[in-house]
Amino acid sequence: MRQARTKREIRSIVEPWRRQGLKIGFVPTMGYFHEGHLALMKRAAELADRVVVSIFVNPTQFGPNEDLDRYPRALERDLELAEVSGVDLVFLPEARELYPPGFQTWVTVEDLSRGLCGASRPGHFRGVATVVAKLFNIVQPDLAVFGEKDYQQLQVIKRMVIDLDFPVEIVAHPTVREPDGLAMSSRNSYLTASQRKSALCLKEALDQAQALVSRGVTNADEIEAAMKRTIAAYPESRIDYIFIGDPETLEPKDSVSGPVFVALAVFVGDTRLIDNRVISSPEDRAGR
Repeated sequence: MRQARTKREIRSIVEPWRRQGLKIGFVPTMGYFHEGHLALMKRAAELADRVVVSIFVNPTQFGPNEDLDRYPRALERDLELAEVSGVDLVFLPEARELYPPGFQTWVTVEDLSRGLCGASRPGHFRGVATVVAKLFNIVQPDLAVFGEKDYQQLQVIKRMVIDLDFPVEIVAHPTVREPDGLAMSSRNSYLTASQRKSALCLKEALDQAQALVSRGVTNADEIEAAMKRTIAAYPESRIDYIFIGDPETLEPKDSVSGPVFVALAVFVGDTRLIDNRVISSPEDRAGR
């Protein structure tokens, strides 16, 4: 497995692959790998001839009071895990390599970035879209794999690729979970033992929403209220948002009909966690 730290280096490695007609898969990450990251890499290895992974804790997607400085890092361990997961090349840029002096150009996906995490973290998706656009231009992959846990991010990237004509296929991978159902996240490492138990409130709330929809409940306010009660039963939990809406446009819905996207962000202690699920109503399932 090779490493590159500059745009010049990575292009010198990737361009010969492209001339050989090899298919290039890409997984952009911020490192501190868990099984969710590794699943994305393995999927890329199944679909492509060569796999490139970037490890870059992107400062432009963090707000002023967020966890940029303490975001977990474990580079040597990450490199070992990437190699055994079928990765051929790891891109390890410094911030100055991607954001040179005088940088002032940004990518904004307007509507899809406004709600959910976009409302709670102003500027977050501008930073995400910009860095992914830059990485796509640098790596020039044929496909890129993103996890569905960051569902809004996935939709933002899909829209950006369509709107800006990137020749990149976006491959979605299902959320990878711990045995008890907690969605895997690098930020889970922040949790104390008691907070780790309380973090299950996200999965339990989604289970509650699914159960209500399966029983024929269609009122979004009723579903949201039940989710809030479920979360409130867990210590150290504080709701950032609960969203019920359209899976494609991320517009809120008052009632459930057809597939509905249910997402939430919850602070457990000081750690903000997210999860989501696309739920089908009984009528929608019957019509298939």
